[in-house]
Amino acid sequence: VQLQASGGGLVQPGGSLTLSCAASGSIFSITAVDWYRQAPGKQRDLVALFTSGGSTDYADSVKGRFTISRDNAKNTVYLQMNSLQPEDTAVYYCAANIRYTARDKNEYRYWGQGTLVTVSS
Repeated sequence: VQLQASGGGLVQPGGSLTLSCAASGSIFSITAVDWYRQAPGKQRDLVALFTSGGSTDYADSVKGRFTISRDNAKNTVYLQMNSLQPEDTAVYYCAANIRYTARDKNEYRYWGQGTLVTVSS
């Protein structure tokens, strides 16, 4: 099983990007998913999350600008980022709890490799 984050890039202030976090391999489902970011020289912070119950939550710094969503058929979670600002520049990581089979209710934690978002004019 692999978790692949993608969609980062260079964007001007005020612009938008959509990050993807896709699980590949033999899995039953993605349950909880978190997006984190780590700016240079700073700690990794939680940005947005999707709980196993389907609710979402966001860091105060991104509320109203970022939206987390999912496509269960594709085992993919998205982070739509609007009104990006230079302070959003960071490497963005996804982390997911994954179930391998319908019978096995254990969840296994995986991390994506990170995707760089640079907001600059």
